[in-house]
Amino acid sequence: MGDVAVVTGAARGFGLGIARRLAERGYAVVAADVDPVVGEVASRFGATGVVADVRDPAAHRAVAEVARHQGRVAVWVNNAGVLATGPVWEQDDDVVRRLVEVNVLGVVHGSRMAVGVMRASGGRILNIASMSAYGPVPGLAVYAATKAAVLNFSTSLQGDLDVAGVPVRVHVLCPDAADTAMVDGVRHDADSAILFSGGGLLPPDEVADRAVAMLDGRRLVRAIPAHRAGMARLGALAPSLGLKVLRLLRRQGERRR
Repeated sequence: MGDVAVVTGAARGFGLGIARRLAERGYAVVAADVDPVVGEVASRFGATGVVADVRDPAAHRAVAEVARHQGRVAVWVNNAGVLATGPVWEQDDDVVRRLVEVNVLGVVHGSRMAVGVMRASGGRILNIASMSAYGPVPGLAVYAATKAAVLNFSTSLQGDLDVAGVPVRVHVLCPDAADTAMVDGVRHDADSAILFSGGGLLPPDEVADRAVAMLDGRRLVRAIPAHRAGMARLGALAPSLGLKVLRLLRRQGERRR
């Protein structure tokens, strides 16, 4: 038995692209998703599809058990995520809860299980955050908060692993808005305008390529594109000024939307 890679949210988008690339690299891939279509999708590139809700720790344990029976778990990608736009006071309780549980707890629980199966033999965890992790994003306040949590959790987790001497390396990728079904699903919402304020939506294949490439090095955090991350960080350092700039970017994004 060879090395195994787990990818969550693997039925479409970034997750599907990452899973396919890992399979091409020779990993036995366990593709997990809440959508039952994952079984059919995974079979197309020789992966094992598992229906799993990342909000549930027991689901992660079940995925880990499937993966361990296929070989040494060497890679675990926490990619599953959801997006909702709009002022938080207008969002339903269930929408807010789902954003936090999928985007934050899904990564936390997935990372816990990954360390559990990797701590003896080593491995790599890749968490997918977002450009919105770096600073304020009006219109996406809850989503941005969850991705900031993913970034902070990932870097803190690496610190804990280093102190404990556990041979697991954490990576976190922060891509800008991409041309995925998730972004297309909020295109009709005026509060999504900021997503369209860059030079264009990132191709999902480019994000998947950069994600998998991180597994070849030791870099902890990478943003795509880097210059947008710099702008976002400046907005976080001077929030009042940053929010004024973001209003201009929102208008630009509205024209492109």
